[in-house]
Amino acid sequence: MKLDVAIQMDPIETVDIDADSTFAMALEAQERGHRLWHYLPEHLAFLNGAVVARARPLRVQPVRADHFALGDWQQVDLAAINVVLMRQDPPFDMGYITSTHLLELLPRSTLVVNDAAEVRNAPEKLFITQFADFIPPTLITSDMTAIRAFRDEHRDIIVKPLYGNGGAGVFHLKPDDENLGALIEMFAEQSREPLMIQRYLPEIRQGDKRIILIDGEPLGAVSRLPQAGEARANFHAGGRAEATTLTDREREICTALKPILREKGLIFVGIDVIGDYLTEINVTSPTGIHEINRLSGTYLQGDLWDAIEARVKAL
Repeated sequence: MKLDVAIQMDPIETVDIDADSTFAMALEAQERGHRLWHYLPEHLAFLNGAVVARARPLRVQPVRADHFALGDWQQVDLAAINVVLMRQDPPFDMGYITSTHLLELLPRSTLVVNDAAEVRNAPEKLFITQFADFIPPTLITSDMTAIRAFRDEHRDIIVKPLYGNGGAGVFHLKPDDENLGALIEMFAEQSREPLMIQRYLPEIRQGDKRIILIDGEPLGAVSRLPQAGEARANFHAGGRAEATTLTDREREICTALKPILREKGLIFVGIDVIGDYLTEINVTSPTGIHEINRLSGTYLQGDLWDAIEARVKAL
């Protein structure tokens, strides 16, 4: 099977080839004989009834500072492409949402990974609300009275932006912290979006766990341990990777998610678990392939392309 694969992503020049999951996916696709195209989200367009991208042929190699080569610009009709990988980093803003609307117009013969409409309908922090039995006590609102009542009940809380990523803007407020009002005001000045407030989980001191699900199957995991004095274990916030295995509770969570992820065409998903609780379902641009492969001896990019190719054959 030889596929044409268009990758909608951030600038290829900036990727860290030792940590970037998209690069691992591109390298594996190329090794399987698939033809690669690269374009930025701003190069996506709707033109006279067609969804097109101003793109360039892409070659990759695992050589630092010499990891890619791009061909000449071409206007590519994405309806003629077999697979579109939507892999630009969040934020999940209106630009991101517009991309999902445009990619949703493509015919079924073009597989978008992950499914554009379902990505739009499943922002990481909101998607978990469909699995209320597995999440910590949670409030989503911009109402200050409700936020104060939640804090009065749970005392030790986490406050974070609903559409943030990488641990940015996540605050741990202890019972005696006097900054809640000022913090909510600061968020309100930046955005009209509601906030997510959750009961603080002290298990974060032992790290959180990123679990990679491919077509609903949990095929790899890594523990992320926070730095001393940090309440965030995200790699972007300095979290340290450590090998791990899945607990019975985590397998229970994955089993509950599997049929829904498969039905929605969410082929590549990364979930975050703290203690016994599901805290995020990452569907926009999941990461963690390199860390899990290195610590567990897996080859997740191969599993991922097996799943993608199987989906293409079934179209």
